[in-house]
Amino acid sequence: MKFIHLSDLHLGKRVNEFSMIEDQKYILQQILSLIDREAADAVLLAGDIYDKPVPPAEAVQVFDRFLTELAKREIPVFAVSGNHDSAERIAFGAQIMSERKVFLSPVYDGKISGFMLCDEWGEVCVWLLPFVKPAVVRRAFEDEEIHTYQDAVRTAVEHMEIDTHRRNLLVAHQFVTGASRCESEEINVGGIDNVDAAVFREFDYVALGHIHSPQHIGREEVRYCGTPLKYSFSEAEQEKSVTVVELREKGDVRITARPLKPLRDLRRIRGTYLEVTARSFYENTNTEDYLQITLTDEEDIPDGMQKLRVIYPNLMRLEYDNRRTRENRSLESVQRTQEKSELELFEEFFELQNNQPMSGEQRAFAEALIRELKE
Repeated sequence: MKFIHLSDLHLGKRVNEFSMIEDQKYILQQILSLIDREAADAVLLAGDIYDKPVPPAEAVQVFDRFLTELAKREIPVFAVSGNHDSAERIAFGAQIMSERKVFLSPVYDGKISGFMLCDEWGEVCVWLLPFVKPAVVRRAFEDEEIHTYQDAVRTAVEHMEIDTHRRNLLVAHQFVTGASRCESEEINVGGIDNVDAAVFREFDYVALGHIHSPQHIGREEVRYCGTPLKYSFSEAEQEKSVTVVELREKGDVRITARPLKPLRDLRRIRGTYLEVTARSFYENTNTEDYLQITLTDEEDIPDGMQKLRVIYPNLMRLEYDNRRTRENRSLESVQRTQEKSELELFEEFFELQNNQPMSGEQRAFAEALIRELKE
């Protein structure tokens, strides 16, 4: 059985005040073509369908058209709400939608039912776990100790009636410890939203959303597919893709990535003003791309943004890298360092060394140790 794993569409998103709706329409049409080529059996949509809990009307229309095209093809869709979505809005009309094989996660109340699919190797059970916070799960299970996101997700999974003899697939939207983040993601201070990948050990494949870079966590089958479009310049060097998951007999999961080509790429350009302006004439480059341009001229170019937008109309950001800006950054860095506490500095060092933030327990230990040393 072949699944197309998508997430983090962020329909209606604006990047540096540029609307991405046209780019999103284009990439969804490309994904539909890919679904046809792959002869996919189902689509998994792991949250953050919209960029805001109350999305603009045009974003809703774009998603409606996408679902309608999938319904015409009679391809089942399994979708969960993410932290950017309103769980209530995503769940609206779920019973009617299910008649057209569009299965949407309900507002979490402690009950999660699996949806059964069948192929030549038997049954596949698809489970939908929307983005959950500790308070939400605590309301459903008042007698259990639920304080962290780890507690919340573990409790939610433990109350699923999972038959491990058949194949089980989970669609979820959480931050799994160890994932590499991008600037365009919503960050929780101190890593309080961390969930250990071990809570998903009963599932043959875990289709995750929330992280914008494609990657697996721990085992290959616990995977983020990433966004279909670049939403920050920290993603400029990435190649966006769709994850194709093929579940064969129990224990045989095959994963491939199919690249996506955007309507307009999001890129960085660097050089002097003359080099940057000449590039559009001498290089085979798309001047319509979304750009961050860094000028290395020692003197600022008067009205540089307006002048460059004559050549590059979708210039999003203009920066300078010269003696003046380097000195300013150095001074700002010293000032910021002087303003930070010992604990904040240690937290930065810890994250740099371990590629993940400190847990609440680690932070409390470090805080107590620093206090003891100072006394």
